Amino acid sequence: MRSEAVQSPRQIGRFGKHDHAVLVLQGGGALGAYQAGAFAALASAGFRPDWLTGVSIGAINSTLIAGNPPERRVERLTEFWDRVSAWEPFVPPPWLDPLRPWFNSLNFAGTASFGSPGFFTPRLVPPLLAPKGTAGALSIYSTAPLKATLEELADFDLINSKRVRLSLGAVSLRTGESVYFDNQNTVITPEHVMASGALPPGFPPVTIDGEVYLDGGIASNSPLAYVMEQNFRLSALIFQVDVFSGAGPLPEDLAQVQERVKDIQYASKRRLNAERIQDLERMRTTLHRVLAKLPKALK
Repeated sequence: MRSEAVQSPRQIGRFGKHDHAVLVLQGGGALGAYQAGAFAALASAGFRPDWLTGVSIGAINSTLIAGNPPERRVERLTEFWDRVSAWEPFVPPPWLDPLRPWFNSLNFAGTASFGSPGFFTPRLVPPLLAPKGTAGALSIYSTAPLKATLEELADFDLINSKRVRLSLGAVSLRTGESVYFDNQNTVITPEHVMASGALPPGFPPVTIDGEVYLDGGIASNSPLAYVMEQNFRLSALIFQVDVFSGAGPLPEDLAQVQERVKDIQYASKRRLNAERIQDLERMRTTLHRVLAKLPKALK
Protein backbone atom coordinates (compact mmCIF):
# COMPACT_ATOMS: atom_id res chain seq x y z
CA MET A 1 0.00 0.00 0.00
CA ARG A 2 1.25 3.49 -0.82
CA SER A 3 0.12 5.93 1.84
CA GLU A 4 0.13 9.66 1.18
CA ALA A 5 -1.39 12.68 2.88
CA VAL A 6 -4.24 14.33 1.05
CA GLN A 7 -3.39 17.97 0.43
CA SER A 8 -6.55 19.23 -1.26
CA PRO A 9 -10.01 18.18 -2.49
CA ARG A 10 -8.56 18.11 -6.02
CA GLN A 11 -6.10 15.44 -4.93
CA ILE A 12 -8.92 13.35 -3.43
CA GLY A 13 -10.96 13.26 -6.63
CA ARG A 14 -12.37 9.82 -7.20
CA PHE A 15 -9.07 7.96 -6.83
CA GLY A 16 -6.47 10.72 -7.08
CA LYS A 17 -3.22 9.14 -8.30
CA HIS A 18 -4.22 5.68 -7.00
CA ASP A 19 -5.99 2.71 -8.53
CA HIS A 20 -8.64 2.43 -5.80
CA ALA A 21 -10.42 4.50 -3.17
CA VAL A 22 -11.27 2.69 0.07
CA LEU A 23 -13.40 3.76 3.03
CA VAL A 24 -12.89 1.90 6.33
CA LEU A 25 -15.59 2.33 9.00
CA GLN A 26 -15.26 1.03 12.55
CA GLY A 27 -17.87 -0.02 15.05
CA GLY A 28 -19.00 2.51 17.63
CA GLY A 29 -22.76 2.54 18.11
CA ALA A 30 -24.20 6.05 18.06
CA LEU A 31 -20.75 7.34 17.04
CA GLY A 32 -21.68 6.07 13.60
CA ALA A 33 -23.43 9.42 13.15
CA TYR A 34 -19.95 10.97 13.08
CA GLN A 35 -18.99 8.57 10.28
CA ALA A 36 -21.99 9.76 8.28
CA GLY A 37 -20.87 13.36 8.68
CA ALA A 38 -17.29 12.48 7.77
CA PHE A 39 -18.48 10.74 4.61
CA ALA A 40 -20.64 13.74 3.68
CA ALA A 41 -17.55 15.95 3.90
CA LEU A 42 -15.48 13.52 1.83
CA ALA A 43 -18.23 13.21 -0.76
CA SER A 44 -18.46 16.98 -1.08
CA ALA A 45 -14.73 16.93 -1.90
CA GLY A 46 -15.33 14.42 -4.70
CA PHE A 47 -14.37 11.22 -2.87
CA ARG A 48 -16.18 8.21 -4.35
CA PRO A 49 -14.99 4.94 -2.83
CA ASP A 50 -14.98 1.80 -4.92
CA TRP A 51 -14.48 -0.36 -1.83
CA LEU A 52 -16.27 0.00 1.51
CA THR A 53 -15.48 -2.17 4.51
CA GLY A 54 -17.21 -1.86 7.86
CA VAL A 55 -17.84 -3.46 11.23
CA SER A 56 -20.98 -3.10 13.39
CA ILE A 57 -22.46 0.39 12.89
CA GLY A 58 -19.73 0.89 10.29
CA ALA A 59 -21.24 -2.05 8.38
CA ILE A 60 -24.65 -0.35 8.38
CA ASN A 61 -23.20 2.93 7.13
CA SER A 62 -21.12 1.10 4.52
CA THR A 63 -24.21 -0.73 3.29
CA LEU A 64 -26.20 2.49 2.96
CA ILE A 65 -23.36 4.00 0.91
CA ALA A 66 -22.75 0.97 -1.31
CA GLY A 67 -26.47 0.40 -1.71
CA ASN A 68 -27.19 3.77 -3.30
CA PRO A 69 -25.96 5.72 -6.33
CA PRO A 70 -23.42 8.45 -5.48
CA GLU A 71 -25.95 11.27 -5.67
CA ARG A 72 -28.20 9.65 -3.02
CA ARG A 73 -25.66 8.34 -0.51
CA VAL A 74 -25.53 11.31 1.84
CA GLU A 75 -29.32 11.65 1.64
CA ARG A 76 -29.83 8.03 2.67
CA LEU A 77 -27.31 8.24 5.52
CA THR A 78 -29.01 11.37 6.81
CA GLU A 79 -32.43 9.73 6.58
CA PHE A 80 -31.22 6.73 8.56
CA TRP A 81 -29.70 8.79 11.36
CA ASP A 82 -32.66 11.16 11.53
CA ARG A 83 -34.93 8.15 11.84
CA VAL A 84 -33.07 6.27 14.56
CA SER A 85 -32.66 9.42 16.66
CA ALA A 86 -36.26 10.61 16.24
CA TRP A 87 -37.20 9.63 19.80
CA GLU A 88 -34.39 11.52 21.49
CA PRO A 89 -36.21 13.54 24.18
CA PHE A 90 -34.13 16.70 23.88
CA VAL A 91 -31.06 17.96 22.02
CA PRO A 92 -29.67 20.87 24.04
CA PRO A 93 -28.55 24.11 22.38
CA PRO A 94 -24.85 25.08 22.72
CA TRP A 95 -25.50 27.46 25.62
CA LEU A 96 -26.63 24.48 27.72
CA ASP A 97 -23.36 22.58 27.24
CA PRO A 98 -22.66 22.46 31.01
CA LEU A 99 -25.82 20.35 31.35
CA ARG A 100 -25.06 18.13 28.38
CA PRO A 101 -24.02 15.08 30.50
CA TRP A 102 -27.40 15.19 32.23
CA PHE A 103 -29.27 15.42 28.92
CA ASN A 104 -27.14 12.59 27.51
CA SER A 105 -28.16 10.41 30.45
CA LEU A 106 -31.81 11.30 29.86
CA ASN A 107 -31.55 10.43 26.16
CA PHE A 108 -29.79 7.15 26.96
CA ALA A 109 -32.50 6.20 29.44
CA GLY A 110 -35.17 6.91 26.82
CA THR A 111 -33.45 4.79 24.18
CA ALA A 112 -32.77 1.96 26.64
CA SER A 113 -36.42 1.91 27.69
CA PHE A 114 -38.19 2.35 24.37
CA GLY A 115 -35.62 1.39 21.72
CA SER A 116 -34.73 3.25 18.56
CA PRO A 117 -37.20 3.67 15.68
CA GLY A 118 -36.24 1.69 12.61
CA PHE A 119 -33.42 0.00 14.52
CA PHE A 120 -34.35 -2.00 17.63
CA THR A 121 -37.19 -2.48 20.11
CA PRO A 122 -37.32 -3.96 23.63
CA ARG A 123 -38.60 -7.51 23.85
CA LEU A 124 -42.03 -7.93 25.40
CA VAL A 125 -40.73 -10.79 27.54
CA PRO A 126 -37.46 -10.01 29.41
CA PRO A 127 -34.57 -12.34 28.47
CA LEU A 128 -34.41 -13.84 31.96
CA LEU A 129 -38.01 -15.04 31.60
CA ALA A 130 -37.72 -16.34 28.04
CA PRO A 131 -37.18 -20.10 27.39
CA LYS A 132 -33.51 -21.02 27.08
CA GLY A 133 -32.24 -21.36 23.52
CA THR A 134 -34.83 -19.00 22.04
CA ALA A 135 -33.92 -15.67 20.42
CA GLY A 136 -35.72 -13.88 23.24
CA ALA A 137 -33.38 -15.41 25.81
CA LEU A 138 -30.24 -14.22 24.00
CA SER A 139 -30.72 -10.47 23.85
CA ILE A 140 -32.49 -7.52 25.41
CA TYR A 141 -33.74 -6.10 22.11
CA SER A 142 -35.11 -7.30 18.80
CA THR A 143 -33.46 -5.92 15.66
CA ALA A 144 -36.34 -6.85 13.36
CA PRO A 145 -36.99 -3.15 12.60
CA LEU A 146 -33.42 -2.82 11.27
CA LYS A 147 -34.06 -5.41 8.56
CA ALA A 148 -37.03 -3.43 7.25
CA THR A 149 -35.02 -0.20 7.36
CA LEU A 150 -32.10 -1.72 5.44
CA GLU A 151 -34.43 -3.12 2.79
CA GLU A 152 -36.02 0.32 2.41
CA LEU A 153 -32.88 2.48 2.35
CA ALA A 154 -30.37 0.22 0.57
CA ASP A 155 -30.62 -1.46 -2.83
CA PHE A 156 -29.20 -4.95 -2.33
CA ASP A 157 -29.40 -5.69 -6.04
CA LEU A 158 -27.06 -2.74 -6.56
CA ILE A 159 -24.76 -4.02 -3.82
CA ASN A 160 -24.60 -7.48 -5.37
CA SER A 161 -23.93 -6.06 -8.83
CA LYS A 162 -20.38 -5.52 -7.43
CA ARG A 163 -20.04 -2.03 -8.86
CA VAL A 164 -18.71 -1.10 -5.44
CA ARG A 165 -16.98 -3.70 -3.30
CA LEU A 166 -18.56 -4.18 0.14
CA SER A 167 -16.94 -6.17 2.98
CA LEU A 168 -18.68 -6.59 6.35
CA GLY A 169 -16.88 -7.98 9.41
CA ALA A 170 -18.51 -10.37 11.89
CA VAL A 171 -17.39 -13.06 14.35
CA SER A 172 -18.26 -16.74 14.22
CA LEU A 173 -19.87 -17.68 17.53
CA ARG A 174 -18.73 -21.29 17.03
CA THR A 175 -15.03 -20.66 16.27
CA GLY A 176 -14.48 -17.17 17.68
CA GLU A 177 -12.73 -16.16 14.45
CA SER A 178 -13.32 -13.02 12.40
CA VAL A 179 -15.37 -13.58 9.25
CA TYR A 180 -15.91 -11.14 6.38
CA PHE A 181 -18.94 -11.17 4.14
CA ASP A 182 -17.63 -9.79 0.86
CA ASN A 183 -19.86 -9.16 -2.14
CA GLN A 184 -17.03 -10.41 -4.35
CA ASN A 185 -17.84 -13.94 -3.20
CA THR A 186 -21.06 -13.67 -1.15
CA VAL A 187 -24.57 -12.50 -2.00
CA ILE A 188 -25.07 -9.80 0.64
CA THR A 189 -28.45 -9.67 2.39
CA PRO A 190 -29.77 -7.60 5.32
CA GLU A 191 -28.93 -10.56 7.58
CA HIS A 192 -25.21 -10.17 6.80
CA VAL A 193 -25.37 -6.52 7.85
CA MET A 194 -27.28 -7.40 11.01
CA ALA A 195 -24.76 -10.13 11.85
CA SER A 196 -21.94 -7.60 11.70
CA GLY A 197 -23.81 -5.45 14.25
CA ALA A 198 -25.12 -8.21 16.54
CA LEU A 199 -23.52 -6.86 19.72
CA PRO A 200 -24.54 -8.79 22.87
CA PRO A 201 -26.31 -8.57 25.21
CA GLY A 202 -28.31 -5.87 23.45
CA PHE A 203 -28.73 -7.51 20.05
CA PRO A 204 -29.25 -11.20 19.22
CA PRO A 205 -26.86 -13.45 17.28
CA VAL A 206 -27.72 -13.89 13.61
CA THR A 207 -27.81 -17.29 11.89
CA ILE A 208 -26.78 -17.48 8.23
CA ASP A 209 -26.58 -20.82 6.40
CA GLY A 210 -26.44 -22.70 9.69
CA GLU A 211 -23.61 -20.61 11.19
CA VAL A 212 -24.20 -18.17 14.06
CA TYR A 213 -22.51 -14.76 14.09
CA LEU A 214 -21.93 -11.85 16.46
CA ASP A 215 -20.71 -8.27 16.11
CA GLY A 216 -17.37 -8.08 14.31
CA GLY A 217 -16.03 -5.50 16.76
CA ILE A 218 -15.75 -8.18 19.44
CA ALA A 219 -12.67 -9.58 17.66
CA SER A 220 -11.41 -6.50 15.78
CA ASN A 221 -13.14 -3.16 15.60
CA SER A 222 -11.15 -1.96 12.60
CA PRO A 223 -11.40 -3.70 9.21
CA LEU A 224 -8.23 -2.09 7.86
CA ALA A 225 -6.23 -5.30 8.25
CA TYR A 226 -8.75 -7.15 6.10
CA VAL A 227 -8.18 -4.68 3.26
CA MET A 228 -4.43 -5.22 3.38
CA GLU A 229 -4.72 -9.00 3.64
CA GLN A 230 -6.71 -9.10 0.40
CA ASN A 231 -4.04 -7.47 -1.73
CA PHE A 232 -0.69 -6.34 -0.36
CA ARG A 233 0.14 -4.72 -3.73
CA LEU A 234 -2.92 -2.51 -3.45
CA SER A 235 -2.38 1.06 -4.63
CA ALA A 236 -5.19 2.84 -2.85
CA LEU A 237 -6.27 6.05 -1.21
CA ILE A 238 -7.64 4.76 2.11
CA PHE A 239 -9.68 6.75 4.60
CA GLN A 240 -10.29 5.18 8.01
CA VAL A 241 -12.77 7.09 10.14
CA ASP A 242 -11.66 6.62 13.77
CA VAL A 243 -14.42 7.05 16.36
CA PHE A 244 -12.39 6.08 19.44
CA SER A 245 -9.35 8.03 20.62
CA GLY A 246 -6.51 6.41 22.51
CA ALA A 247 -5.44 9.80 23.85
CA GLY A 248 -7.75 11.78 26.08
CA PRO A 249 -8.11 13.93 29.21
CA LEU A 250 -7.85 12.54 32.72
CA PRO A 251 -11.27 11.42 33.98
CA GLU A 252 -12.97 13.28 36.82
CA ASP A 253 -15.70 10.82 37.77
CA LEU A 254 -16.65 7.16 37.40
CA ALA A 255 -18.60 7.67 34.15
CA GLN A 256 -15.56 9.32 32.56
CA VAL A 257 -13.33 6.47 33.78
CA GLN A 258 -15.59 3.95 32.05
CA GLU A 259 -15.61 6.08 28.90
CA ARG A 260 -11.81 6.28 28.81
CA VAL A 261 -11.50 2.51 29.34
CA LYS A 262 -13.79 1.88 26.37
CA ASP A 263 -11.89 4.37 24.20
CA ILE A 264 -8.55 2.77 25.03
CA GLN A 265 -9.82 -0.77 24.49
CA TYR A 266 -11.17 -0.08 21.03
CA ALA A 267 -8.44 2.33 19.95
CA SER A 268 -5.73 -0.17 20.93
CA LYS A 269 -6.94 -2.66 18.32
CA ARG A 270 -6.89 0.02 15.66
CA ARG A 271 -3.37 1.03 16.69
CA LEU A 272 -2.13 -2.57 16.69
CA ASN A 273 -3.59 -3.12 13.22
CA ALA A 274 -1.91 0.02 11.88
CA GLU A 275 1.44 -0.89 13.47
CA ARG A 276 1.25 -4.42 12.07
CA ILE A 277 0.59 -3.09 8.58
CA GLN A 278 3.48 -0.63 8.88
CA ASP A 279 5.83 -3.43 9.99
CA LEU A 280 4.78 -5.59 7.04
CA GLU A 281 5.29 -2.70 4.61
CA ARG A 282 8.78 -2.02 5.98
CA MET A 283 9.65 -5.71 5.66
CA ARG A 284 8.37 -5.83 2.07
CA THR A 285 10.27 -2.67 1.15
CA THR A 286 13.47 -4.08 2.63
CA LEU A 287 12.99 -7.41 0.86
CA HIS A 288 12.42 -5.62 -2.44
CA ARG A 289 15.68 -3.72 -2.04
CA VAL A 290 17.59 -6.89 -1.15
CA LEU A 291 16.19 -8.75 -4.16
CA ALA A 292 17.11 -5.86 -6.41
CA LYS A 293 20.76 -6.26 -5.38
CA LEU A 294 20.93 -9.99 -6.06
CA PRO A 295 22.76 -11.16 -9.17
CA LYS A 296 20.38 -12.17 -11.90
CA ALA A 297 21.42 -15.82 -11.64
CA LEU A 298 20.33 -15.94 -7.97
CA LYS A 299 16.99 -14.24 -8.45
